[in-house]
Amino acid sequence: MLAIVSAGIAPGLALLSFFYLKDEYETEPITMVLKTFIFGAVLVLPIMFIQYVLQEEHLLQSPFIEAFFSTSFLEEFFKWFILYFTVYQHIEFDEHYDGIVYGAAVSLGFATVENILYLFANGLEAAIGRAIMPVSSHALFGVIMGYYLGKAKFSEGYEKNKWKLFSVFVPILLHGTYDYILITIDYWIFLIIPFMVYLWWLALRKVKKAKQLSMT
Repeated sequence: MLAIVSAGIAPGLALLSFFYLKDEYETEPITMVLKTFIFGAVLVLPIMFIQYVLQEEHLLQSPFIEAFFSTSFLEEFFKWFILYFTVYQHIEFDEHYDGIVYGAAVSLGFATVENILYLFANGLEAAIGRAIMPVSSHALFGVIMGYYLGKAKFSEGYEKNKWKLFSVFVPILLHGTYDYILITIDYWIFLIIPFMVYLWWLALRKVKKAKQLSMT
């Protein structure tokens, strides 16, 4: 049991540390980051319950609906909701890069609990694959979400509303695409690898831009 819990937690904490330590200007209070991580973790069970009900009521009639609504929309919207109503207005959110830290924290809290539950059901042999794909993909969706929330935080008028919309709909689109590949393509490995490379490139590009904006 301890081995499974450790294997489930390790990739999430490693990725969170990676993005947290890239904040070179004014690191966020660790208590605030951990609180956001816990909020993300708490989301898992209610979202799993909603997904279970949708499946049992046969409301998932196509792979597209399953990928883009049952999984992507529900998970990314509720992560965004947590960020927007608990972090976005907080005094500690005072530079562009902070959005990336908190976006990664809420997403990795969710991914860590989901990962532990999966490993309990399927065994430790799945740990490496889970760390490389589902856990890291959640982190990258969170980074992109947080980047756009950071843009919104320090914009005015139309631009503020535009970036808020980007912060929720871009992660939903990326997450939905990720799941749609896994659900619909038999040899998904040939598409998911380049897609994951693209996600890492996109997220690290947002990290670089956020750091530059934080300097101005």
